[in-house]
This record gives sequence, C-alpha cells and structure tokens, in this order.
Amino acid sequence: MEYTYRQISADDLPILKSLLAVFGEAFGEPDTYQGAVPSDSYLAALLKKPHFIALAALRSGEVVGGLAAYELEKFEQARSEIYIYDLAVRDGDRRKGVATGLIRALGRIAEERGAYVMFVQADHGDDPAIRLYESLGTREDVFHFDIAPAASRSAR
Repeated sequence: MEYTYRQISADDLPILKSLLAVFGEAFGEPDTYQGAVPSDSYLAALLKKPHFIALAALRSGEVVGGLAAYELEKFEQARSEIYIYDLAVRDGDRRKGVATGLIRALGRIAEERGAYVMFVQADHGDDPAIRLYESLGTREDVFHFDIAPAASRSAR
C-alpha cells in the first residue's frame, strides 16, 4: 500500500475533521474527539498558528492516521522543541510504517524550523508505541502530572 504524508493547512478542514475521527477510533475515545468538534473558524485559526503542526497520513486520499504537534520555544536557549501531542493510525493500517512515516515527515518540518529535538510521551502498557519510539529515539523515564487550574489556588 502506498501512503502519502501531508501537512494540514487551514484549507484542509475536511482532512483535519477526518483525523479527529481517526484519533477517536484509535484511542477508543470517540466522545473526546467527536463529541464537541470545534467550529471551522476555530480549527482554521488553529491551523494558521505557526506553533501548531498537524500531519495526515493518506491512503488513496483517505485519512488513515496522523499527528498533532506543537513547537515550543525555549527560554533557556534560543531554540525550540517539537512536542508530539497525539499520534494515531487506524487499525488496518498499523504495522505498515505509517507512524514512522509521520514522525519522519515531522522531522523534516522540525529540521526546516531549526528545532533542537522532537519528543513524545507514551502510556505504560502501550507496548507498540513504546517499541516504535524506542526505535527512533532515546527513552527517558519521567512522571506526568495533570494539574487542574483550580487546584493551583488551593496549594497556596
């Protein structure tokens, strides 16, 4: 099967909406990705922001995977890092190099922007993702914490 990789622009809203459906299906969270899809104007504005990067993997014009990433400008040095926020591939297209192709396409964008590094998180137990990321980079064991904005008030 032949796959192509495309950076999604503000003119590609149907592709982004298809990617949201792929994320919902792949992560088993359809309500998160389909329950309150933002308006076209919101999505177009997001895609126009230089720090947001969305890529789609296409097979015969159909979205079968993709990723969303953010360029984070650093303050300790004049450089940036690319954070892969979400990456998913439809069930029938997994283990065919699609995720690797997406990461390589993002790598080209990161190089063009002069980014220092790309990074991604994987959940414990998500062995296929962990194997993929280990094959492409260096593993770091870190902790991740979600802190509600209201919780920061009570911590004072």
